[in-house]
Amino acid sequence: MLKGVGLDVVEIDRMSRILEGDSADRFLERVYTPEELAYCLGKARKVEHLAARLAAKEAVFKALGTGWSEGIGWKDVEVRHDQRGRPCVVLHGKALEIFGSSGGGEIFLSVSHTSRLAVAQAIWSSS
Repeated sequence: MLKGVGLDVVEIDRMSRILEGDSADRFLERVYTPEELAYCLGKARKVEHLAARLAAKEAVFKALGTGWSEGIGWKDVEVRHDQRGRPCVVLHGKALEIFGSSGGGEIFLSVSHTSRLAVAQAIWSSS
């Protein structure tokens, strides 16, 4: 059963401006887990990967149907890769609590990026 769908787009130029700003370190620490930072900062196209992770987190918030109203933090949604290299979601804290109390299931994630845009779609389903 389909429980929620989320889609988000992040402009690469916007992410570049954030990362060039005075509060870039604070932004990175607030939004990304250490594992996400290690992955993204190890890539040649760092900004695109960071933007894609941001879009993925937003898409998951939308799929869960909560936005910020339920007290979910950025790090409550973590983007990793499964054994096949596909992006997957690991929930923590309030996001995991909401997911579990709403019947759980599975969140499918698709992420893509170009030099201009990063896009992510999250689909929450249960059996």
